[in-house]
Amino acid sequence: MTSFRFRLERVRAVRERSEKLAQEDLARSLTRLSGSEAELRQAQESVEQARAEHRSATSAQGAVDAAELMARQAFLERIEQQRSRQELELHRSEAEVAERNARLATAASEHEMLLRLRERRRGEHDREQARHESNVHDEIAAVRFRQSMA
Repeated sequence: MTSFRFRLERVRAVRERSEKLAQEDLARSLTRLSGSEAELRQAQESVEQARAEHRSATSAQGAVDAAELMARQAFLERIEQQRSRQELELHRSEAEVAERNARLATAASEHEMLLRLRERRRGEHDREQARHESNVHDEIAAVRFRQSMA
């Protein structure tokens, strides 16, 4: 009897590689998501700090120069815009992670399907080989029985 050979082994290897690549893509996306979250937190802290400085500067001095007030307001708006951009980046990163996770799930299920098929075919092969060996042993026993009877 021949040894087991899974005819879709190359396809299975390709699916396995696709799954590994999808895992790596997901890991990179999660890293970017983590970075985006950290950048958003830092931007939010900058906004809070700028607002606090703006409040303390205007309340401590009493009368504030209009140019300084406009400059502080422009700075605060610029910091808030940066926070908004970081928030958008975070949403993009979250969407990317969701997409990569879906791709990984698909790749993993395709790979798993081929693994189950290979195991099923291996079982069929093993049962066929055991049946064949049993037939050979039965034939040998029958021949020996006939020889002992003669």
